[in-house]
Amino acid sequence: MGRNTRKRRTPLATKAIAASAALALGGGGLIWANFYASAHEPNHQTWGGNSTKAATAQVATISCPDVGQKLTNVPWRARQGVAMELANLDKQITEAYNRLASTRQAQTNDPSFVQNSIVGPLKDKRAATIDRIRMDIQRVGGSFNSALNQLAACTTQSANQTTAGGQQQNGGQQQNTGGQQQNTGGQQQNGGQQQNGGQQQAGGQQQNIGGQAGNGPVAADFVDITKVAPNVQGKPRQLGNASTGTFITRCGVNANKNHNTDNVIVAPGVTNGAHHLHDYVGNQKVNAFSSNQTFLQGGTSCQNRNDLSSYYWPVVRVQDGSQDFDQNADGGGKEGNVGKILTPVQAQIKYVGSPASKVVAMPQFLRIITGDAKTTTNGLANANAHWSCTGFENKVQLTSQYPICPQGSKVVRTFAFQSCWDGQNIDSANHRTHVAFADPASGVCGNGFKAIPQLTMRLVYNITPPTLQNGQVKNAFAVDGFPEQLHKPATDHDDFISVTTGGLANKIANCINTGRQCQ
Repeated sequence: MGRNTRKRRTPLATKAIAASAALALGGGGLIWANFYASAHEPNHQTWGGNSTKAATAQVATISCPDVGQKLTNVPWRARQGVAMELANLDKQITEAYNRLASTRQAQTNDPSFVQNSIVGPLKDKRAATIDRIRMDIQRVGGSFNSALNQLAACTTQSANQTTAGGQQQNGGQQQNTGGQQQNTGGQQQNGGQQQNGGQQQAGGQQQNIGGQAGNGPVAADFVDITKVAPNVQGKPRQLGNASTGTFITRCGVNANKNHNTDNVIVAPGVTNGAHHLHDYVGNQKVNAFSSNQTFLQGGTSCQNRNDLSSYYWPVVRVQDGSQDFDQNADGGGKEGNVGKILTPVQAQIKYVGSPASKVVAMPQFLRIITGDAKTTTNGLANANAHWSCTGFENKVQLTSQYPICPQGSKVVRTFAFQSCWDGQNIDSANHRTHVAFADPASGVCGNGFKAIPQLTMRLVYNITPPTLQNGQVKNAFAVDGFPEQLHKPATDHDDFISVTTGGLANKIANCINTGRQCQ
């Protein structure tokens, strides 16, 4: 995911006390929330098949600069080639992380092992790939910023350097408040073979970085929502020209299990370009090789047959020791995404208006990605994750932690997509700069951008609450992600491609502009 240079003046999830951020409805229209995260769980050491807990510090993951977010001006003729090379960078990181996770004993025996055998060779591979990106761009007459060559080098992070469990305070500075986030956890067994996560001998105990596959989540990634201070603020005041209508499209919950690990927006033409599994609703023919033409032939799960849009998001799994169909597959168990896949019990897709102006219709084939799948290493500037529980959505929204919901309450993920469009482009080189968030205080689109219907999504899950005991979480749930991102809740994200027929895009805009409630 690339950084949005036209982002909100106050980025989501970076201030827990004074900042405000857009987020989708929980029964009360558009809400604006601050975010709160509690302190870390205390350090403990144990090992168990379906539990994670804090442990002594070791290298948790590899942190590599996100080259894609820096590429804001790539000529159209070079974009396919550049996208392929960016996908290669992701693959290289995945392979390096898997080597990191499977060589814990070697790392214990040789302090220079990680640098000499993993990080150093990774830098060389990345340097060659970045140079191929340069050639792709310059071959069609584009300009390449030579400073991007400096992004080849990667570093390592210990768990207390990642974003999970850190309390965001005062100007977006992240603070770790007690206890390290390094965690031990259970091994993932498959026919007696361990999947990822490696082992480290310490005091006679086997250790990894937590979670069923050894790459999270950990105890610090969870919080009892009943113990979190309310942080949701009211939405901006509506101006006289506000667009107050709503349009709901009913597209199901992916009960037919339409999944793949591709991402046609970020990595077109690359199988397993996402390195994690997606749920798809709406358009039924979306994979790495889809095109605008095939979208129109894809059919839809939506009740409104004119809605051929693609709505897709990473799946949620429960790590209770179970396995799913992709246990031995790329993007699944082979890359640390393990456990039983959970299907939402509700999936609400709703378009809402602007508190400041009328909206223009979305252009055909507009692509929008909201959130950042790489916040563990990128930081929270583009985070747009919202986790809550039914009964708490108007009170508490979380970005850097998963909620533990009380009895009878369900887990809720909500997304509010960028609602300002540059009026020209259906995508951009970093998949961000053609759209932007409205000003969080006024709802106004800046820099000549136009207000479009804001896509909001609300996904509800029936999840048996994980338990936290003595710094240990049992039967954790987690969102799928790149393996080196350690299944942190802040990495949650959502993807959308607007595809409509029969004048539906104009109907949605007109409904919202005239203040009606449509579906």
